[in-house]
Amino acid sequence: MTSHRARAVVWMVLVFVFLYLPIVTLVVLSFNASPMVTSWGGWSLKWYSALAKDEEMISGFRLSLSIATLTACSSVLLGTLAALSLHRFKRFRARTVFVGMVNAPLVMPEVIIGLSLLLMLVSVQRLFGFPERGFATIWLGHTLLGMAYATVVVLSRLQEVSPSLEEAAQDLGCRPLQVFFLVTLPLIVQAIGSAWLLTFTLSLDDVVLSAFLSGPGSTTMPITIFSRARLGVSPSVNTVAAITVAVVSVAVIGASLLMARAQRRRDQEMAAAYRLG
Repeated sequence: MTSHRARAVVWMVLVFVFLYLPIVTLVVLSFNASPMVTSWGGWSLKWYSALAKDEEMISGFRLSLSIATLTACSSVLLGTLAALSLHRFKRFRARTVFVGMVNAPLVMPEVIIGLSLLLMLVSVQRLFGFPERGFATIWLGHTLLGMAYATVVVLSRLQEVSPSLEEAAQDLGCRPLQVFFLVTLPLIVQAIGSAWLLTFTLSLDDVVLSAFLSGPGSTTMPITIFSRARLGVSPSVNTVAAITVAVVSVAVIGASLLMARAQRRRDQEMAAAYRLG
């Protein structure tokens, strides 16, 4: 038994090393004084100071951050509504079609999604004169993809919620809207937070959809990094990646701590309610 556990621990360590060693290497190279990635020239912060003067990269980061924030909010809203519909209404006409439409972006290549959206938006623009490719079109494409992920995350949590809790609230005189905000929403808030973080991350680093749907003056940070990386990885790219890793890590750790604290508070309240009962 001990040998099997030791093997499992070794494999787990190897997997984590394989996953995170490249990220750690990238962060270390962002402090490399040498302009050549293959040679170490000592520790330096000059690439971080150079990044502060890189208007193209800063503009792309701001655009990506704005789109990712709006995408996460809209994806969670639409995904939660879709998950509630699929959970509450087990049988309705065209349910199979609806499920297929929700899950299609998960299995369809992003190239196909981006190309189809581009063709549709070009046709709409010819007919009505809008929308111009840029912020709005990128947001639309990212929301289409993020909504599918948010639906799966929220639906998986809804399937674990006992219907007796909502029925008990209705028996006590709560209206359907009160049942949702007082019972259902607190039970799925962690899933909603997880879906928000997931869709935010997916939007922040998306390249394919952004490349199809972007226009003049709307170059996101991943597109800028990708275009520069094709000419050779420079320390400035490593610096942007290191800052992105730090921001995402802090956000994920902070959100995890908040959700864990909220879960502990709900567990304590439920335990107190059982003792009083």
